[in-house]
Amino acid sequence: MARATLIGFTAVAMWALLAMFTAASGSVPPFQLSAMTFAIGTLVGLAARAFQPAPKGLEIPWQVWLVGIGGLFGYHFFYFTALRAAPAVEASLIAYLWPLLIVLGSALMPGERLRWFHIAGALLGLVGTALIVTKGSGIAFEAQYSFGYLMAAVCAVLWSAYSLLSRRFPAVPTSIVTWYCLATAILSLLCHLLLETTVWPQGATQWLAVLGLGLMPVGAAFYTWDYGVKHGNIQVLGAASYAAPLLSTLVLIAVGGAEPSGRILAACLAITGGAVLASKSMLFGRKSKAPA
Repeated sequence: MARATLIGFTAVAMWALLAMFTAASGSVPPFQLSAMTFAIGTLVGLAARAFQPAPKGLEIPWQVWLVGIGGLFGYHFFYFTALRAAPAVEASLIAYLWPLLIVLGSALMPGERLRWFHIAGALLGLVGTALIVTKGSGIAFEAQYSFGYLMAAVCAVLWSAYSLLSRRFPAVPTSIVTWYCLATAILSLLCHLLLETTVWPQGATQWLAVLGLGLMPVGAAFYTWDYGVKHGNIQVLGAASYAAPLLSTLVLIAVGGAEPSGRILAACLAITGGAVLASKSMLFGRKSKAPA
């Protein structure tokens, strides 16, 4: 289980590159960028099949398709909608409730038991994320942005539900994420054609950024996350997911896109402490069971 949990955490590490690559990709509209990068993510899955072919004759329940496509496309659709309808700081913070929802929802999963340190670790992670997202300033939830806040909440519920429900189908191979990515690319393209004006990346740097997005944060990350939530410690993964905005900020600092501060240090301590606390069961011998 520890190996599967570590594999799942590589997704969090790759999601930390999302902000850097997105900023470097230029002015490509969100749904167009989603269509392009998920198309590349599909190619990642097809390439992986050359080395590890998918099992033949395996019947995939319709619920799996609904959960997978609804999770990947639904999350991005409602996230983009939230950012259009509400301030980015508040919308992002609401959307980033999904790690906490995963930890709390894991108590309903077979073989899992929610302990106090899982909840405490997730809450510490949320505090650290708030420090990152709000940049140490206050937040103001205003009634006029209620629709955007609601869309952000739906986004959080969808991704946590996708992660938790995927765990109920451990026999379904991770290679199925290939088709989730393909469906998400097609649906994103339709949204782009209906809602946006096409803007292509300009120059080699922007095209490389789009390629990087498709290969890692919007590509390989979804495959390793699928494996992790199906076979690893889902409470630890949920709490550790709060490391993504912190790691993202540290990456931006490293490339000169942000300045270090005491707020970053405080967020680092909160998120790291929360992850260690949530991992107490793994570190000291009481492990949750992955479903058979």
